[in-house]
Amino acid sequence: MNDFLSLISQLSRVEFDHPMWFLMLPLPIVIYYLVPAYRTKQVAIKVPFFNLLVKAIGETPSEGASQLTPTWWQRATLALSWILVVTALAKPSILGAPQVRESLGRDVMVLVDLSGSMAEQDFVSKQGKSVTRLDAVKEVLADFVKTRQGDRLGLILFGDAAFVQTPFTADQQVWLELLQQTDVAMAGQSTHLGDAIGLAIKVFEQSDKQKQVAEKKRERVAIVLTDGNDTGSFVEPIDAAKVAKAKGVRIHVIAMGNPKTVGENALDKDTIMRIAKDSGGEAFEALNRDELERAYARISELEPQLYNSTTYRPKQSLHHYLIVWIVLMYLTAFLLATIKRKRLSSRGPSSSVGAEMSGDKHD
Repeated sequence: MNDFLSLISQLSRVEFDHPMWFLMLPLPIVIYYLVPAYRTKQVAIKVPFFNLLVKAIGETPSEGASQLTPTWWQRATLALSWILVVTALAKPSILGAPQVRESLGRDVMVLVDLSGSMAEQDFVSKQGKSVTRLDAVKEVLADFVKTRQGDRLGLILFGDAAFVQTPFTADQQVWLELLQQTDVAMAGQSTHLGDAIGLAIKVFEQSDKQKQVAEKKRERVAIVLTDGNDTGSFVEPIDAAKVAKAKGVRIHVIAMGNPKTVGENALDKDTIMRIAKDSGGEAFEALNRDELERAYARISELEPQLYNSTTYRPKQSLHHYLIVWIVLMYLTAFLLATIKRKRLSSRGPSSSVGAEMSGDKHD
């Protein structure tokens, strides 16, 4: 029963690209009745002593020996061959399982400041508890990632130095897990913002080299979260922003620090604004969780999803299998006819005489 249901399921997936060819199926019957086979008229002699004649030569003619009448298997072969030829011309195809083709939109690199000031508990969580700036970033990023379907995400952490925590990936769950593993000061106490931007540009370039040539180039976006000014990068942040612009990388900067802070942890608003402006992005100030969420919402508006998902079913043509069956059938029929002719010829001269007499009657 299961095999029968499986067969029905397979047949239900068969489609014909040119079904109009099935109108040709009755063509042999039409030709048979409207255009009959050519028949020749021959002179015949009635021999009243035919029985004495065949006894004298020792032959017993078979009934209908003078008629070229095809056997049942020959008729069946011709009929089945015609059906298979017409079906092959209709080009049957079987539909495969549905496939989903996804087209990724952007490469988004998130740069998170892990300097010591990110441990300040001046943000409030969803539950109304005081949390560190880094915990607030993790919480808001978890919601932001859900809106980036189709984007490849990367993560760079920076402090005294910058390093790649997560290379570009389309697996959002893995990205979030690696984000949750970050901690304040794991990259040092300072804020090397310019070096982080330079590393991001390098990762974008390496990612493009690894892509296939035929793959469409994705848009590049970097989101920087910092709560202090740059403290000793090898590359000046503004210079890095200009290089990012030349490489097609837009940088959006979210400043989380208290603008009243002085010293090393003070926010350099002018530099932050220049970084965003020179790279084609925007700058935001987030002094609390609500402002941080609004900043991400605005970034989502500036960088809408480019994700495109299409579902298709691959088709496999079956017409060549039908042609193979036709060839095998004709080879088998030719082999059987050859074997039959060999057997008749091996019976001796008398059979050959009878066959010649039968052939003469046709001529």
